[in-house]
Amino acid sequence: MISTSPATTAASGTTAQSSTPATSRRVVDAPIRMFHWLFALTFAGAYVTAESEHWRLLHVTQGYAFAGLLGFRLLYGVFGPRHARLGLMWRRVAGAPAWLRSLRSARSAPPVNWRQGQNLTMALLILTMLALVAPLVLSGYGAYNDRGEIFGGDLLEEVHEFFGNVLFAVVIAHLGLIAGLSLLRRQNQALPMLTGHVHGNGPSLVRHNRAWLAALLLLSVAVFVAWQWFDSPRGLLPSSHTGAESNVLKHGEVRGQRHEDDD
Repeated sequence: MISTSPATTAASGTTAQSSTPATSRRVVDAPIRMFHWLFALTFAGAYVTAESEHWRLLHVTQGYAFAGLLGFRLLYGVFGPRHARLGLMWRRVAGAPAWLRSLRSARSAPPVNWRQGQNLTMALLILTMLALVAPLVLSGYGAYNDRGEIFGGDLLEEVHEFFGNVLFAVVIAHLGLIAGLSLLRRQNQALPMLTGHVHGNGPSLVRHNRAWLAALLLLSVAVFVAWQWFDSPRGLLPSSHTGAESNVLKHGEVRGQRHEDDD
């Protein structure tokens, strides 16, 4: 009979535990993750190129792609799987009054559910970002197509800039909340948007990853940008002659004005 010492048993148990893979479950599917990063990329690009006339075509192209991504998210949020439904976030936000009342009665009632408040704030920021896209894109479309004269000069440009800055502030608040929750919960809250998984036991919220739909979304945006690129005589990037041509045009206008004054 072979006897096993306690040390050997403990060592084998440790080896078995270390060889056991960490459990995880999928909580975000591929289309949502693809939308998230394309949404962030197009807004960041449009915001950076907003102040330069040389980047106007690229700015407009990213704005149109931004609007198209919103359309996809609305359709996916209505007809997509349950975990992607926008109604879930709306119901979470609708619980804000009850949660705020729980803060008032925190002394006599059970402890406040702070996790619910954190999730509520996150859902509110996401819905606010989606709601700001429509006025931002519509005002930008009107300003780009010279519709601002109908509404009083540069009014649409000012409205467009206002909504762009408001959306930028909401994005910063969103990033700050993610960073704060990551420190508070000691877990990277942005990781699910990269991998689609979170560590821990339990059932997966997403049964089908739908990678094909994510690839189709990426292809659609790429085709649209390529079409805009080849449709423009000089592409979407400013050429080295743009600044010189604008200076020549400006000097020509000044000379013409001088000749009119002399006449």
